[in-house]
Amino acid sequence: MTSNDPAPVVLIDDDIDLLKATRQTLELAGFSVSAFSSAAKALAGLDAGFGGVVVSDIRMPEIDGLQLFDRILELDPDIPVILITGHGDIAMAVKAIRDGVYDFITKPFAADKLAQSVWRAAEKRRLVMENRALREAAEQAQDGLPLIGQTPAMERLRRTLRQIADTDVDVLVTGETGSGKEVVASLLHSWSRRAKGNFVALNCGTLPETVIESELFGHEAGAFTGAQKKRIGRIEHASGGTLFLDEIESMPPSTQVQMLRVLEMREVTPLGTNEVRPVDLRVVAAAKVDLGDPSQRGAFREDLYYRLNVVTISIPPLRERRDDILLLFGYFAERAATRFRRSVPAVPASVQRHLREHDWPGNVRELAHFAERFVLGLEEGGEARAAAPVELDDAMPLPERLDRYEADIIRETLGRNDGDVRRTIEALGIPRKTFYDKLQRHGIVRSDFSK
Repeated sequence: MTSNDPAPVVLIDDDIDLLKATRQTLELAGFSVSAFSSAAKALAGLDAGFGGVVVSDIRMPEIDGLQLFDRILELDPDIPVILITGHGDIAMAVKAIRDGVYDFITKPFAADKLAQSVWRAAEKRRLVMENRALREAAEQAQDGLPLIGQTPAMERLRRTLRQIADTDVDVLVTGETGSGKEVVASLLHSWSRRAKGNFVALNCGTLPETVIESELFGHEAGAFTGAQKKRIGRIEHASGGTLFLDEIESMPPSTQVQMLRVLEMREVTPLGTNEVRPVDLRVVAAAKVDLGDPSQRGAFREDLYYRLNVVTISIPPLRERRDDILLLFGYFAERAATRFRRSVPAVPASVQRHLREHDWPGNVRELAHFAERFVLGLEEGGEARAAAPVELDDAMPLPERLDRYEADIIRETLGRNDGDVRRTIEALGIPRKTFYDKLQRHGIVRSDFSK
């Protein structure tokens, strides 16, 4: 479930008519509801990875609501359970709350009352799941797991790399700035039989034309002014291993001609000599533009593009795999904490919202820098800086504390969007009617946030 998906709700009631009516109530409030007429059927589809809320009647045959709650506690004690009963048993309600039931609602109940309780429970569950993801990322970071991500795009990327790593084909990697092209190239090297050889990286965009040929092909002493001794070029140094050419679209035209020969003949001629030296290397080239598009290719040779384009790997930008952002943030925060000899601070809701809502034009590199600033105490939420949080009394009842927290989130989101209703509703992920109901309930005046 992504942060913009409707919160899932498992609803259980043996009264079919009431089950249908309650399901409709929750769906109108913006939830994704799975309805069951028995607890046994509901339990069959529940596990610790469930990211939503369970709403159940108490009085049911075979497995009643309290027994269901006990079973869910064994699965995951952090899954919020809301129990509904038509029997005003105060003692039962008190015991249930003490045992960890999230809320206890008696029939008949107002539709809005149930929806609000489920909304608060869903928000709590979301935070629990996101914090678990952060901890998991920290553990993965300790194991040095590369290409962190659980989205289908990243799973496909890892499978593709595994499939082609040992094939020795040249590879063209495309992706926006900061998306992790060198990481992909490094993995192609380390997952192949070439791992015992050198992984040699060169950014073609950082070297002037007068230097890049010497860097790539090497030179003999006296080959040009200042060449006082022999130098082995990057291509020859990569023989037996992998040569990674980043920003290859920046390679000068004259060097492209020579590089095309290297790829076709697998041999190199250093500057200042006629000696031809064979090389055994795999070339991984990376570009931040689409070299297959003539309008973007510019002065890059078409024949060199097709020679490199044996296999093309495209890395999706971070904004297209938002469900990986928290995992990556946890990885980079843990790494930064180790580097700066600090502990990873607790991640406030404002930072989590920024992680989810920011577009990350600098991709993984920008996220890594954000994590470093966060560990150093220099970030309070980035572009989504939070308003001062409402101070909550520890003795305040949980429902009241959550109400205050909900109001704080709504005010902050309104402020960030200058009171714009459409953008605020999209950010909160709730229906328009629910939004206005909450404004009225919390006494929030939307116009106060308009510029």
